[in-house]
Amino acid sequence: MYSFEPSEEQKMLVDAINRYAITDLRKQAHQAEEDNQLPIPLVEKGWELGFLQASIPEAFGGFGERSAVTGVLAAEELAYGDLAGAMAILLPGLFATPILLAGDDAQKETYLPPIVEAEWTPYTSALIEAQFDFDPNKLNTVAEKNGKGYLLKGEKIYVPFAEEAHAVLVYAQYGGDTQGFIVPKDTEGVEIVERQKVMGVNALPLYKVKFNDVLVPRENRLGGEAGHDFAPILDASRLGLAAMAVGLSRAAFEYARDYAKERDVFGVKVAQKQTIAFMMAEMVTEIEAIRLLTWEAAWMVDNNKEDASKEAYLALTGAMDMAMMVTDRAVQILGGHGYIREHPVELWMRNGRGIATMLGLTIV
Repeated sequence: MYSFEPSEEQKMLVDAINRYAITDLRKQAHQAEEDNQLPIPLVEKGWELGFLQASIPEAFGGFGERSAVTGVLAAEELAYGDLAGAMAILLPGLFATPILLAGDDAQKETYLPPIVEAEWTPYTSALIEAQFDFDPNKLNTVAEKNGKGYLLKGEKIYVPFAEEAHAVLVYAQYGGDTQGFIVPKDTEGVEIVERQKVMGVNALPLYKVKFNDVLVPRENRLGGEAGHDFAPILDASRLGLAAMAVGLSRAAFEYARDYAKERDVFGVKVAQKQTIAFMMAEMVTEIEAIRLLTWEAAWMVDNNKEDASKEAYLALTGAMDMAMMVTDRAVQILGGHGYIREHPVELWMRNGRGIATMLGLTIV
């Protein structure tokens, strides 16, 4: 059975990320949201913590091996600082981790070393589509085989750093399955339509992108001619997003708790009011429950357990509701102060609402 005690290496990583999250990400999150832009030096500093590099074997330029458990621990701590910043720092993993999980040897040798051995460089992926009933296993974007390779046709939304990315991993329907296709920068037929205006994570540039008969060479199909299993990639995305939901919910709870302990209303601390105390008890209970479910699902992935995909799905489903409940209550606990931008809880609530729409924006 899995252990609830992180290894010494995991503790060191979590401590380092936590310090960065508090002293760097959290302090600059508000201004980055107002400016609609993350300072690149801030992202580069987070990149230098080396999480992705430690997930890639030495043969491909890294210095470790992938662990889903380590991934969710890192993602939670980054999102504890700021969700947009966390997603930006982990951005190259949207491209690199699927290649590690499902790419053939040539793809790993070609793409992984330049990513992990360099400074932070935007590589991205395109999964989400503008469908009310969006299903990552039933995409409207399609790939059609032709004599030279594959033609991609479709439209994606919420593609992070699409305008700046050196390459994008595009997911499309092919032969009844979701398959990934590597599309380098400036490929003919790729149309960056617009930067999208969204409710939260405004510091993270998200774009609508069209793929107009984009020709992809045979060797750029993820996994080669044989293709790949999409399930491990989807599991990794669900786990990363669930962990980030836990991190931002922790931040919102702790801020509201500390405010309630210090704030006097009619001579009584807010935290001493029974209704508020019950609210906070339920908030922390839900956070811990989803946190443990996410850890368990990650452990199952690492140990190739049969029900790992189901557990990853349940973790994210629970995290969506938990994040919305916790962040909304954090705003309520602050009362009128919760609604003004002087306090970060309003941003955390907007970001928490977006968890349900952000599948594919992070992978661990």
